[in-house]
Amino acid sequence: MKKSLFSILFLMLSIATYACPMCEKQQPKILRGIAHGAGPESNLDYVIVWTMVATVFVTLFFAIKYLVKPKETDANHIKRTVINFE
Repeated sequence: MKKSLFSILFLMLSIATYACPMCEKQQPKILRGIAHGAGPESNLDYVIVWTMVATVFVTLFFAIKYLVKPKETDANHIKRTVINFE
């Protein structure tokens, strides 16, 4: 029951995210059918978006890296209060 309910909900949400025909005409070829509203107004918009994408991936990389191997060996480090919680 839960699986079918989530499947129907997911299907309804995925259909609602497609761009309408009017918005589709305003978008550049690469974004057609994906995004709503006016398309990017200049090449600077693409630079801003790709800079943010790169920033997110770099941040994600370092977050995972330091979660897996934090390189802290001090016994009094604050992470020990969480890791050794009993």
